[in-house]
Amino acid sequence: MMDMSWSQVSARRLERQGLTAPAKDATPADVVAAMCGAHAQVMSAAELSVGLRLDGVSRTGVREALWDERSLVKTHGPRGTVHLLPARDLPMWIGALSSLPSSYAAHAPGIRLTPAQTDQVVAAIREVLTGAALTIDELSDAVVAATGPWAGDLVMPAFQTMWPRWRQAMATAAHRGAFVFGPARGRKVTYTAPPAGFRPADGCVELVDAYLRAYGPATPEQFAKWIGAPVTWAAAAFAAAGPEQVLFEGVPAWVAAGDTEVPDEPPRGVRLLPYFDAYVVAGRPRELLYPGAAAARALNGGQAGNFPVLLVDGQVAGVWHQRRSGRRLAVTVETLRELTPAQLRELDEQVALAGQILEGEPRLTLGPITVGGHA
Repeated sequence: MMDMSWSQVSARRLERQGLTAPAKDATPADVVAAMCGAHAQVMSAAELSVGLRLDGVSRTGVREALWDERSLVKTHGPRGTVHLLPARDLPMWIGALSSLPSSYAAHAPGIRLTPAQTDQVVAAIREVLTGAALTIDELSDAVVAATGPWAGDLVMPAFQTMWPRWRQAMATAAHRGAFVFGPARGRKVTYTAPPAGFRPADGCVELVDAYLRAYGPATPEQFAKWIGAPVTWAAAAFAAAGPEQVLFEGVPAWVAAGDTEVPDEPPRGVRLLPYFDAYVVAGRPRELLYPGAAAARALNGGQAGNFPVLLVDGQVAGVWHQRRSGRRLAVTVETLRELTPAQLRELDEQVALAGQILEGEPRLTLGPITVGGHA
């Protein structure tokens, strides 16, 4: 049985993520497919995640792919969080995500929707968004009108206010293909129907294969944490996909069948990864990706992605933060180890690249980060 080292796996993941060198002949949809989705709760972070993996693509190019070409869609993806996904892969994603077991115990009994109420809300969202793009307030009025006053009860604590009961079904509705995000109306988010002709597919096997090609070797337990599912569901999906077992640092793990190729060279390079970048969120084991002091500084209660990170030779070696004022980008990088002169030059290049992608004028400062982790 093949035994892969951390160095080999790290180099393999960086190469497949477009982090060894930006792709020259790929599209934003190609890159997002290789990432298995780009986390987009912070949209500027998603734009940077995608842009730094492509040669010469700025945030404008990512936005054009999302809102003009519609080769990307914005919707609820793994773990119910907002992601950019390739439009061409949406049938696979919805097929897989809609098969996840529902968790009706997430809210207290007096708040939670029943399974029947969830079905009603999802059906209402699907109906009212057909041929329409609605803000959250417009969608709320339409859903309550289509279901009943119970859906509008203000029972869900959220951001120092209360949300109506029906909103706990938003991620479920997205996972069932009832909506995707639409273009902003001023500063307001809108929701709309999925692309024309969309039909869900049986996507579990395909998604396991894509995940393993991006982040393997991995285990069903790691896949379960990434997708936000019970381990029993993930194990069944793995079994159906028929992956190949290998050893990863001496521990059993799996890759897609026949996909045991690793690069000849070890991981090299300095990269600035934004909030919730896929490389760190999906990358495991954490103790190898976040060695030593990096775990205490850059993980938030064991959760990856809450801090933008400095990546050096495939491992987290610091945190960073950028503050925008007009076109000016103040970039502060806190390193956890001394960088060589060559690495400092590469850091300068990365800061300049971030400025190009975010269409700003960056200035680098080396020093401590005082901003806490993103919620």
